[in-house]
Amino acid sequence: MDHKRYEKTAEATQKLNSNQYEVTQNDATEPPFQNEFWDQKEDGIYVDVVSGEPLFASTAKFDSGTGWPSFVQPIEPEHIVERTDRRYGMTRTEVRSKHGDSHLGHVFPDGPGPGGTRYCINSASLRFVPKDRMQAEGYGEYLRLFMPPEK
Repeated sequence: MDHKRYEKTAEATQKLNSNQYEVTQNDATEPPFQNEFWDQKEDGIYVDVVSGEPLFASTAKFDSGTGWPSFVQPIEPEHIVERTDRRYGMTRTEVRSKHGDSHLGHVFPDGPGPGGTRYCINSASLRFVPKDRMQAEGYGEYLRLFMPPEK
């Protein structure tokens, strides 16, 4: 459960590099296989680069072969807003962060696992918090995602 307040601030958006700004604020898409996290394998969580709200965990990440980070599910579904996207002559489901209102990417119904979802996310919309930094950065409650399942 969230105990922190996540929000979009002018200061946070001013700190974005040009690629992060274009992706999160202008709904751009970064190139496949040429982004920071497409092949990242380290344990940790991915948070909104603007608001810091926790979005995805490395435990839900998989190699979709698309060249973008892909996840089967978000950490907290209430942090994700889905919108119909009819740009470029197709209908897709855009995903945005709830508090940061950052464009993250899209969700598709072709993923592995029981839910069958694939959250295809732009690295530029994310900041990675390694597992060993999660407590110090205020995300300690999500360390449970890395615990072995109870028997």
